[in-house]
Amino acid sequence: MALDTDVLVVGGGATGAGTARDLALRGCDVTLVDRDGLAHGTTGRSHGLLHSGARYAESDERGAEECIAENRTIAEIAGACVRETGGLFVQVADDDPAYFDAKREACEEIGIPAEVVDGDEARELVPGLSGDVERAMRVPDAVVSPSRLVAANAHAAAERGATVHSNAPVEDVRVEDGEIVGVDVGGAVDETVRPKIVVNATGAWAGELAAMAGATVEMRPTRGLMVSVDHAGLGTVLNRSREPGDGDIIVPHEREAVLGTTSVTVDDPEEFERADWERECVREECAAMYPAAADAAEVREWWGVRPLYEPDEAERGGRGISRGFFLIDHADEGVENFRSVVGGKLTTYRLMAESTADAVCDRLGVDEPCRTAETALPGADDPERLDEFVADLGGPGPSDSDVVGE
Repeated sequence: MALDTDVLVVGGGATGAGTARDLALRGCDVTLVDRDGLAHGTTGRSHGLLHSGARYAESDERGAEECIAENRTIAEIAGACVRETGGLFVQVADDDPAYFDAKREACEEIGIPAEVVDGDEARELVPGLSGDVERAMRVPDAVVSPSRLVAANAHAAAERGATVHSNAPVEDVRVEDGEIVGVDVGGAVDETVRPKIVVNATGAWAGELAAMAGATVEMRPTRGLMVSVDHAGLGTVLNRSREPGDGDIIVPHEREAVLGTTSVTVDDPEEFERADWERECVREECAAMYPAAADAAEVREWWGVRPLYEPDEAERGGRGISRGFFLIDHADEGVENFRSVVGGKLTTYRLMAESTADAVCDRLGVDEPCRTAETALPGADDPERLDEFVADLGGPGPSDSDVVGE
């Protein structure tokens, strides 16, 4: 027996759940499927930073503008999913002061609030900050709980009639006369879904799903290590003020601090090496900003895989240059009702979802505006309710397993 739906969204990370919510708010009949629990892929294995845009200000003006706008929007709609920690970009003795100055000037031009303080003032703000820190720049970074954010989006979609399935892997995609006519979904669904349009929001796995439909998405996934250590009291995000590299960010949780990260290209987002040098590198580099991190006991570690789009990464020349997103229409490959959304950042998930939903609605002839920027997520003011949503959808990912359910 087949299941009919307007839109099948494949992938239950932030972008997929956000797309399902957006479309449901516009009155579309939506089915969301993920092979594991929601937020168990890239989203739930991130470091949970809600970017201010400062990280990209001097290299990617548009991306930085998107980040600061979405930072403010998510803080408004997501409530207890977000902690307003603020952030510091710190310049240590070996860092190029010209890079710091270029970032500050770019932030000012874009409209990202940025206040420069000297090393002593920075150490007053963050006790334990390295004595090698010469100056720092305060920016409105924040910390987000990916599990709560995804669960709230999925719950919002379900409240408006969407059907949400975890443990629902796509097993086959059937294309006839230039359109997807059936998607075989296993696991808890074990049925064929007949959609009018399919959205591929599977992140680093986007190429695999596209291939099932006879289409192509060229991904360049990279792995990154996060190490969470037993360290309470770090109240603000710390970023190294240098060209993006390994071990250049520390993200505070209430009782822990997350040290990150590395960037190593992988062939397979499922099977890849977990290297000891990454553990050593992350500790050593983060200690240059905040020495207590080097001595703190490890609580847990995890690797995430970034869903980078190969053509963009090749054009821009490598790590940290862009984290823009791309919406791919596969009509040119002979699949009229298939779209893939790739790249991007957790911070811009809502904007990615809006752009995707716009394209889907255009295909379906739905003339309804996006409402996600001004509509609060369910449970936004109630952490316990948010954590109930998370439990219903498979539990938290490693990024925030110390936060959810506290």
